[in-house]
Amino acid sequence: MPKAVTLTGHERTFAPDDVIVSKTDLKGRITYANRVFLEVAGFTEKEILGQPHSIIRHPDMPRCVFKLLWATLEAGNEIFAYVVNRCKNGDHYWVYAHVTPSFDSSGKIISYHSNRRVPEKAVINQHIIPLYSALLEEEKRHASRKEGMLAAEQMVLNLLAENGIGYDEFLANLRAAA
Repeated sequence: MPKAVTLTGHERTFAPDDVIVSKTDLKGRITYANRVFLEVAGFTEKEILGQPHSIIRHPDMPRCVFKLLWATLEAGNEIFAYVVNRCKNGDHYWVYAHVTPSFDSSGKIISYHSNRRVPEKAVINQHIIPLYSALLEEEKRHASRKEGMLAAEQMVLNLLAENGIGYDEFLANLRAAA
């Protein structure tokens, strides 16, 4: 999908019982996408396999969240995250993602697996959209993309430190408050 896809502002949804599943290699190239993924994102299997998972990256998604995600996965840990993705036609959809590394018999990470479910709308509207907007604003304030990403990451770390909680507990508290 070319980066010049015009965003439509139209949000797609999927059934609460549906699960979007994808698998990637170590470089983030898609090696598997289930039917729900293909239907929601608007791609065919032929179009999506072998493509970087960032093909569905929405520009409203802060880079610092992906930095946290990849650091967690590369350390061999699972992570949960709220993500807004872009469809092939410029629509978007929100997910609550659970991403895990997959290991071989010797414990080496060989791929990544992601299950995404319908997120709680109240959490998205009340907490995630305002937080991601602030993070994006911070990212854009800096001359270099890297400096912006690091500054926004520091905002997240400060938020967690101020509340005396870790990232997982932060997300659990958001879900409990909804």
